[in-house]
Amino acid sequence: MTGQKIDGVVVAISVKDIVRAAVKELQNDRITPCLATVLVGDDPASATYVRNKQKACSDVGITTKDHKLPAMFSQKEMNSLIDLLNKDDTVHGILVQLPLPVQLDEFTTTSRISPLKDVDGLTPYNMGLLISSKAILKPCTPSGIMELFEYYKIDLEGKDVVIINRSNLVGKPLYNLMLEKNATVTTCHSRTRNLKEHCQRADIIITAIGDRKKFILTEDMVKEGAVIIDVGTARLEEKLVGDVDYDNVIKKASYVTPVPGGVGPMTIAMLLKNTVTAASISKEFVQHN
Repeated sequence: MTGQKIDGVVVAISVKDIVRAAVKELQNDRITPCLATVLVGDDPASATYVRNKQKACSDVGITTKDHKLPAMFSQKEMNSLIDLLNKDDTVHGILVQLPLPVQLDEFTTTSRISPLKDVDGLTPYNMGLLISSKAILKPCTPSGIMELFEYYKIDLEGKDVVIINRSNLVGKPLYNLMLEKNATVTTCHSRTRNLKEHCQRADIIITAIGDRKKFILTEDMVKEGAVIIDVGTARLEEKLVGDVDYDNVIKKASYVTPVPGGVGPMTIAMLLKNTVTAASISKEFVQHN
């Protein structure tokens, strides 16, 4: 029996519809949600990601302020820019496109963003709230994955979940979001022993490696009826692929996300949702001060 494709494009459209309606409500209160994007250097992939995010903002009525900075932009200059954006009442979300050039420290940079404008959910304050199950602004990719589970009514309670990633962007926040839903979660990574055995017993596998030379999730690693979420992206013979051998794994799994068209659209959709949420927070803040 062939499993079902989880269509991230369809789910992202449903999220965008909700965001679009929220933008109109805020505009009625004379608030136009605004996202400031910060891109350092001229990495083509990063530039494409930023353009896609800006286009998605435009599609739902969110305005953007574009900051394209030279490759040798210093940490001091970055700190000053973030301070300015933090103080700018017309900016509700700040997105610094990662990775940054070597002279800029990612932790120092993201930590400087106001937690109220932290649409990536990466500040220590928002990470702490996430661990405490109190976060409002959550990292986009993990919250997008949770949205997919909700849309497809995939129950997480009591399920054995394997996450193959331990980054701050995906693995760590996702671990906490899964725990909130009463799943039993195992985090695997490059030093994990017997990875195949961990995967074979999992009800749900979420993989985010993005390097086909190092890792492919194959049919023999998946148990019958498992749910597979593929966050990895890599180029293989000029084609965009994920971590999963999709054509074979879907014959055994109950649900699988494709690449492209799975988790990717959800990441951008949740960024839009976070931006509108941040604008709503600013509205509450203004009303109570």
